[in-house]
Amino acid sequence: MTRNESSKKTNLFIILGSIFLTNAILAEIIGVKIFSAERTFGFEPVNWKFFGEYILDFNLTAGAVIWPIVFVTTDIINEYFGKKGVRKISFLTAGLIAYVFVIISVVTILVPADFWLDVNAQTPSGDSFDISYAFNTIFRQGLGIIIGSLTAFLLGQLVDVFVFQKLRAVTGSKMIWLRATGSTLVSQFFDSFVVLGIAFYIFGNWELSQVIAVGIINYVYKFSVAILLTPLLYLGHGLIDRYLGKDLAEKMMKEASSDRTFL
Repeated sequence: MTRNESSKKTNLFIILGSIFLTNAILAEIIGVKIFSAERTFGFEPVNWKFFGEYILDFNLTAGAVIWPIVFVTTDIINEYFGKKGVRKISFLTAGLIAYVFVIISVVTILVPADFWLDVNAQTPSGDSFDISYAFNTIFRQGLGIIIGSLTAFLLGQLVDVFVFQKLRAVTGSKMIWLRATGSTLVSQFFDSFVVLGIAFYIFGNWELSQVIAVGIINYVYKFSVAILLTPLLYLGHGLIDRYLGKDLAEKMMKEASSDRTFL
């Protein structure tokens, strides 16, 4: 392999890894906000009833907005760097997410400066406001959510790479949409229910039926987005092939499928 080819491979992994890391960590941080998808687009909540007890709408975490980017990046890394590449970036990301949670936990127990509390003591409308309480409420997450989130993330990534490679063995270099969408649909099924089960059933006070109901809503969203993002996957694939060159791109995909990569 020439120095130019080696440089291109390294640069590609750094770029894809950076996109993956940034969006995965950011999704964990902003995930504490729950938004109404219906009201965001100007519609009334659907008020679906599950199990005759729980009325659910399309209320999603803000992190769900950018998680699809993680899905697509995972599949592209899998395509060119194989399961070793996905596992490496996944475990690195999990470690960094844990680090972020530790730092946030430390920061939230620091005693706020008096002037910071004073200059932010009121909202623009004149209501009293405790910025320290707001900061801690937004950034601090419970132990159950942290454990559930990390477990679901790693399990989802490992299942994704497994299913992707199995489908690739059948489809070869063709039908990118099938292995990408198929692996995402299977992996996100686990991801959708594991995080809720650990965070709110094992560590929380939800009933199992409620975990299933909310998990269905989350999975329907991820299922729909995975299909809608198929053109983006082909676009990314095309841009990367153009950057690498036909010969190097084919060589990398062949090595990835046989799990013989430089990683």
